[in-house]
Amino acid sequence: MTETQHVIALNPYRKGNKGKVFSNSMAVYDKVIASPEIRKMIQQIRGELPIPKVNANDEEAVKKAQDRLKSELPFFCPHYGIFKNNVRRQENAQPESFMFQTIIDVDDREYVDKAIEKARELNCSDSIWNGSLLHLCYSARKKLHIGIRLPVGMTIEETQKAYCEALGVPYDESCITPERMIYLTDKDSEIYRSKMWCAVLSEKEILMRRQAYLDRGLTVDGRSGKVNSLQFKVNSNGKNNENNRLSGNDGNPAVSAGSAVQPAQPGNSHGADAPHIGDSGGNQNAGGLGAREKNLIAFDLFTQAAGLGGMEIDTVGSRHSSLLAIMSAGASRVMEEEELMKVVRVKMPSYYQENDCHQLIHDFYAKYADNTKPMSREVMRVNALAEQKASQQVNSLQLKVNRGNQQVNSLQLTGNRADEDYPDPPEMPKKLPKLVELLISRTPEVYKPAVAHAIFPPLATHLWKTRFRYIDNVEHEARLMTLLLAGTGAGKSSVNRPIDFIMEDIRLRDAENLKREKAWKDEMLRKGANKDKRKRPENLIIQEIDADMTNPAFVMRTAEAQEHFLYTSLNELDQFDALKGSGSQQFRIMCLAADPGNKYGQTRVGTMSVTERVTIRFNWNASTTIQKGQRYFSKVLTDGPISRINFCTIPEREIGEDMPVYGTYDESYREALRPYIENLNKVTGLIECKEAFQLALKLKDENAEFARLSQDRTFENLSFRANVIAYLKACVLYVANGCKWEPEIDEFIRWSEQYDLYCKMRFFGDMIAKENFMAEKSSKRGPQNLLQILPDNFTAAQLLAIRLEHGLDAKGTDMMIRQWLHRNYIRRAYQYTGKRDSCDSCDSFEKLKYRHDGMVIKS
Repeated sequence: MTETQHVIALNPYRKGNKGKVFSNSMAVYDKVIASPEIRKMIQQIRGELPIPKVNANDEEAVKKAQDRLKSELPFFCPHYGIFKNNVRRQENAQPESFMFQTIIDVDDREYVDKAIEKARELNCSDSIWNGSLLHLCYSARKKLHIGIRLPVGMTIEETQKAYCEALGVPYDESCITPERMIYLTDKDSEIYRSKMWCAVLSEKEILMRRQAYLDRGLTVDGRSGKVNSLQFKVNSNGKNNENNRLSGNDGNPAVSAGSAVQPAQPGNSHGADAPHIGDSGGNQNAGGLGAREKNLIAFDLFTQAAGLGGMEIDTVGSRHSSLLAIMSAGASRVMEEEELMKVVRVKMPSYYQENDCHQLIHDFYAKYADNTKPMSREVMRVNALAEQKASQQVNSLQLKVNRGNQQVNSLQLTGNRADEDYPDPPEMPKKLPKLVELLISRTPEVYKPAVAHAIFPPLATHLWKTRFRYIDNVEHEARLMTLLLAGTGAGKSSVNRPIDFIMEDIRLRDAENLKREKAWKDEMLRKGANKDKRKRPENLIIQEIDADMTNPAFVMRTAEAQEHFLYTSLNELDQFDALKGSGSQQFRIMCLAADPGNKYGQTRVGTMSVTERVTIRFNWNASTTIQKGQRYFSKVLTDGPISRINFCTIPEREIGEDMPVYGTYDESYREALRPYIENLNKVTGLIECKEAFQLALKLKDENAEFARLSQDRTFENLSFRANVIAYLKACVLYVANGCKWEPEIDEFIRWSEQYDLYCKMRFFGDMIAKENFMAEKSSKRGPQNLLQILPDNFTAAQLLAIRLEHGLDAKGTDMMIRQWLHRNYIRRAYQYTGKRDSCDSCDSFEKLKYRHDGMVIKS
C-alpha cells in the first residue's frame, strides 16, 4: 500500500506577499499552525488577548488593529497545489495540480454550531456528501471553514451552492475563484481533519474525475468555455446512493463516474448555461455580453503599469487604491465605463460586490473621462499591445484541453516550476566599450551578456599595486569575482575562450615558475633527511592556482605572489570546498577577497608547516547550475558572499532552437587584445578617474532613490556592493584603454550593475526574504516603488495601508512622508491638524514625481 502524498499551496510567512504561494508538504502547514506566534495573533484577533499600543476601550481602534492582524496571517490556497512561478493568480493555477476540494465559508456566527453538526451528519448520510468531509476549522474570527471533496463531475461553484443548500447556510460566491486564499488559524482552532485533506488522489481516481469534466466540455480542472447542456440536480437527501463515496475518504469506496449527478431540471443548480456565465467562462452582467478579451488583457497591462504586477489587487484595505491606480494608469482611456465594470467583475470579483467599487468607477469617469484629449504615448502602446495579444490568443483566460481519450498523467509534485514568466534581464547596450566589444565579438548573441561580465576578473588580475579611490574615500584594488548561474546545457563554457586569451601572458610566466618549483622539489626529494637543503626559490610568483588547492597552499601562493592577484576559473562552484580547512573558510575567503586591507593566514608549530599572515588578492570565475548555486549559498544568505560576487546568467533557449555558432579565436583576436593587456600590466599606484567617480555617485543616488521609494532593505543592502563592483569595472576599462574614458563606458557600467542586481534578486531574493523572516525580520518581496503604486492624490491612511500590505511597520509612515516631502517627491494637499511637523491619517498629499499621468510637477 503506497503512502498518501499531501501538497498545499501555502505562504507560511507573517505579512507575506498576498501574490505569492509556495507548494509545501503538510508538515510545513502543521508547523505554522502550531507556532506560538500564530496562536497569539488569533487570540488577539478574537479579543481574547489585548493588542499592544491599542486602547481596549476604543472599539474602532481595536477593530482596525484586529483587521490588520488578520491581514498579516499566513495563508493557503485550497483549490490548487501548484501555481506557476509561485504567483497566486487565476491564470497561474496549474490544472494538473487541481485538488478536487473546496472550502465552505460559514461567515455568520449564528450558523456555526449548527453547521458543524450538519456537516458531520451529511458526512454519514446516504447522500452524495457521504464521506466528503475533509476538514473543520474555526476561522480567525471564530466563524467556520468546512473543507469538502467535490463530487465527481461537479465544479467548485456547483459544489459550493449545493452543499450550502444542504447545510442550510447562505452561499458566498466569492469562495469559488481558483486562486482563493484562506487565512491560517492556530492548531487549537482545528476541529477535524481527514487524512485526505489536501491529499493527492490516486491516478485512477484523478483520471476518472478529469474525464467526467472533459465529458461536459470542461477542462480537466472543471473550468473553461461552453459547457454541454448537461446540468446537475443534486439530491442532498436522496436514498439509494450507496456507491456515491470517494476513494481515500476514510476508507470509503470510489464513486462511479455517473452516479453522483443527474440531468438537471430547470431552475436548479446554476450550470454553465446560466445567464451570468459566458462562452469564455468569464463573469458577465445579467443578460449582457462578457468582458472582451482585449479589455481583460489591457487591464492586466495597466495593472503592471501601475506598479501592481504580481500583487493580489482584490484585497480588503488596498483594493480601492489599487483600482484607482489602474484607472489612473490609463485603463479608463481605452474602455468605456460599462466595459470596465465587466472587466472588474472578472478581475476583482470580491470588490465588485461592494457599492464602493461601482461608485469609485462612476465618479472617476464623471470627473476625469475626456475622450477629446489625446492619449499619452504609454497608453497608446498598451492599447496596441492589448489588441495584438487579443488577436493572437484564442482563449487567454482558460486552458483548453482537447485530448480526447488520451491518457492524462497523474499529478506531479516537483516543487517550484521553471520561471517562464519571470521578466527578462536588462538588455545589453548596442554600443559597447571597445575592449568589451572585442572580447565578445566571437561569442554567439545569446552568450554575450554572460561573457561581458566574465571577462573582468581575469582582466583585473593583470593589475599590480593599482588602487582606485571609491566615493567613500576608501582605496580599492580591482577585486572582482564572477559567478555564472545557468541551467544544464545552457552554454556556461562560452566564457572559457575569452578568459584563455586574457590569461595567456600570465600563464606563460606561471609555467616558467612552475618548472622552477618542480626542479626544487625534485632536488629536495633526492637529498637525504640530514643533508643541507636549498631554500625555496625566490620570486616564485604563480598567479593562476589550481581549483583543488588546499588552504595552506592558498596562503603560501598568496604570500609568494608579492601583492599580485591570484586567479582561478572553476567549472563547478563546489570546487571551492577544497579551501574549507577546519571550517567554512571558503566563504570567509570570498568575503575577504573583496575587502581592502584584509588579513588572513594560519599559524602552525611544525617547522615544515606554512605560517603566514597575508592580504588576500583573489579574483575568480566560476559557473554552476541555478539550483546548485542556491543550495551552495543557502547557509550564508545574509553573511556577505552574495553581495560581494558579480552574478550573471544565460537565458534558457527554446526547445529545438538552432545551435549557437562561435566565431574563430585566431591570431587577429590575440593581436587586437594585446595593447589592452599591456596597458593593464604597466600601470601602478593610485589612479584617479573622475568619470568613473562621478558615475559611481550617480548610480549610488539612483539606487538610493529606488530604495527610498520601494522601502526594500534587501535591495538597498545588495546595491551597496553592486555599486563598488560596477565602479571597479569602470576603472579596469579606463586603465585598459590607456587611461582614457569612452562615452560607451557609462551606459555599459549602468547596465552591468542593473544586470548584477537583477540576478541577485531573481535567484536569491525569495531565499533572503525567508532568511530574514526566520530571523524575525520583515519578509518582503522586493523591490517595488511604493510611490508609483499610490494614486496621484493620496492620504496618509492609504500610504499606511500600502506599507502594511508590503510587510512594513506602521510606525515608519510619518518618517517616510517627511522624507518624501524633503526630497520633493510629494507635497501636502491638505493638513488636518494644522501643525507643520505632525501627520494625521486624514492628511492628503499630491505626487510630484512618478505620477500616473506621466507629468513631473515642479515644487
